[in-house]
Amino acid sequence: MPKLVDHEERRAHIIDALLRAAANTGLHSVTMRSVAVEAGISVRLVQYYFDTKEQLLLAAMTRLTTRMGERIQHRLRGTGATPDPRAVIEAVLLEAVPTDEESRVFHLVHTEYAVLSVTDPALGGRPFLAAPDAMEAFLVTHLTAARDAGTADPDLDPRHEAVVLLAASAGLGLSVLLGQRTPEDATAVLRYHLGRVLPTRPATTQDGPPA
Repeated sequence: MPKLVDHEERRAHIIDALLRAAANTGLHSVTMRSVAVEAGISVRLVQYYFDTKEQLLLAAMTRLTTRMGERIQHRLRGTGATPDPRAVIEAVLLEAVPTDEESRVFHLVHTEYAVLSVTDPALGGRPFLAAPDAMEAFLVTHLTAARDAGTADPDLDPRHEAVVLLAASAGLGLSVLLGQRTPEDATAVLRYHLGRVLPTRPATTQDGPPA
């Protein structure tokens, strides 16, 4: 009896092959053929699941975004059953710092994709911006909660601060990719700035896990 094909598993296998190829040679040089070679399958099979390279890239970005969310949830589980707003915000920001191979690949591919999307309309647009917009809204919610709970300056503008925090974390993440500073240095800077934005914490709150 022929073996049944798990199509989602096959799609994931192809996407992972693209990510490995992109991490090794750069996203700009990835082709359907190079992905097929990396995956150990035919180009025709890659094209069966993804009609174009753009479709494959979009699927890869969706997979990376989902995985990033899972990593943030893992960090939050280490802060206790009911993490306070600062613990939540810290968990989100620290995921912008490449500290292991998976996060390095995420930020490398994400950064390359963003640059390519500037000149390729097929890669840009609202679908790509949906995740950053959602992250900004998420931080605004928790910064507002911190301000209302009295653990932040009552004059804090949650939206403006969310923009600043995300920009700072993205810039620090890039500096780690470039070798300008270590993950430990970038983490220390993020925690320093977050301590200025949210200077007090409830006495029962545990510190988040180390990066």
